[in-house]
Amino acid sequence: MSAPQRPRPRPVYLNLLAIRMPVPAVASILHRLSGALLFFFGIPSALWALQASLGSGAAFDAFRACLAHPLTRLAALGLLWAYLHHLFAGLRHVLADVHVGSELKPARQSAVLVIAAALAITLVVGVRAW
Repeated sequence: MSAPQRPRPRPVYLNLLAIRMPVPAVASILHRLSGALLFFFGIPSALWALQASLGSGAAFDAFRACLAHPLTRLAALGLLWAYLHHLFAGLRHVLADVHVGSELKPARQSAVLVIAAALAITLVVGVRAW
């Protein structure tokens, strides 16, 4: 008789929503999400706006009427946040590539700064534009 075989350990279920992510990881994930948001919605929206503003006077008036709607303004604020966050996080990554602020404490501080600056500027622009 052979010795009884031990069962193989089962994979551990990781609840990604319960894991506490460090701030630099959150900034990096938001950087990727903001890039996707800009690529799939920001570029088409900007091209449509350019076409509408240069097409004719009636098309420009329709574009302005569309921008007056609260949901469109909210979407524009979302795209503004995506642009600002992607810009600031990209600058943070460029600095990290040249070994500026790549230690743990400066990396955490720059991640918090990126998130806070993008939200603060978006909030200021939103208050002024609304």
